[in-house]
Amino acid sequence: MSEASIKKILATFEEQLNPGDAIVIADYGKGVVTQSLMDGIRSLTRGSGTILVVDPKVQNLALYKEVTVITPNNNEAQLMSGIQIEDDQSLRRAGARLLEELGCQMVLITQGDKGMTLFEGDGQTTQIRTVARKVFDVSGAGDTVTGTFTLALAAGLTARQAAVLANLAAGIVVGEVGTATVPAAKLKDVLADSKLL
Repeated sequence: MSEASIKKILATFEEQLNPGDAIVIADYGKGVVTQSLMDGIRSLTRGSGTILVVDPKVQNLALYKEVTVITPNNNEAQLMSGIQIEDDQSLRRAGARLLEELGCQMVLITQGDKGMTLFEGDGQTTQIRTVARKVFDVSGAGDTVTGTFTLALAAGLTARQAAVLANLAAGIVVGEVGTATVPAAKLKDVLADSKLL
């Protein structure tokens, strides 16, 4: 990315950003997410209450310092933390290490059929078991978790409530063949049936 391109991206952020907004950075490792871009975004959002969520790439770990939350999957969390995740104890060590190294507020590790685990900066850890009854295709499940979690936080839910809602949304998506979206009405029905919130 040229510095001119980064400046254009940051100018667009600045024009569009409103208090209470949320930003999702999905890092696909193609070279758009750079130190300069992340520094600029953090500068624009610092103190504004903006929620900054990153769906990370392992090799770019150092770029994600001081964001609101990162959402690695289990394998990414292992590689980023340097801890082989074999059980709850090693999972907790990996989550704690990522929180400490990045100085972020939260780490949400998705774990496939085991659900997900939310690590918060105050030391609270919440395990959310999977709710999927049928799994046809996991394509897009991680994106669904990241998007739903972010939207729920922006709407004022607690981190735990947001993680539960994201888990329910992912359960809907994996029950479909191919990539799918989550209709609001279906999510409401699943939420009502689950009695989780």
